[in-house]
Amino acid sequence: MDTQAFKLMISSAVGEVSAKYTASDSPVCNLTLAHGAGAGMDHHFMEELATSLAEAGAAVLRFNFPFSEQGKRRPDSPAIAHQTIAAAIAKARTLNPHLPLIAAGKSFGGRMTSQYLAAHPDVGADGIVFYGFPLHPAGKPSTERAEHLRLVRIPMLFLQGSRDTLATWALIQSVCNSLPLASLVRLEGADHSFKAGKNKLLPTLVSETLKWVSH
Repeated sequence: MDTQAFKLMISSAVGEVSAKYTASDSPVCNLTLAHGAGAGMDHHFMEELATSLAEAGAAVLRFNFPFSEQGKRRPDSPAIAHQTIAAAIAKARTLNPHLPLIAAGKSFGGRMTSQYLAAHPDVGADGIVFYGFPLHPAGKPSTERAEHLRLVRIPMLFLQGSRDTLATWALIQSVCNSLPLASLVRLEGADHSFKAGKNKLLPTLVSETLKWVSH
């Protein structure tokens, strides 16, 4: 397994961000992996997830959003986040052009990815994986953040903890039931960070992702 580190150009106005591409000798898909609002691509969860996905057969391109690259706490605007995701998808296409392309993200990264693909259905992505879709702010249950998902034309996999305070289970289940292309996996006892006591959920995240990709 090999990891390449490089700079990903977003635009002349936005500049570059760091990126890493991890792949085995015979990957079955490309997977772009966008981080959440609270940590960058080198956070231990993102690194372990990318490595484990690559070992299981995905060629993983993880990258920083500009705010993380610059050490800022406030996430980028959707417009800048969408440009970053577009650049990552385009780069992944050049690295392994003949593989299916899955666009994935943790929390904020997944929501920005789905917003971009809802608005740009012809980009050529073959599916979206959400590692904890942030349906609403903690303590403020609502479904407005999911409205754009009705415009997504590709299969979606939601990997959600049953104790996720950013996605009340009844609401995320209702949202997924309303989307013909959505699959929902319940991770019992897990919070938004995929912590569930002493249970290690990373293998489940990886196995469910690759199982879904294979189908």
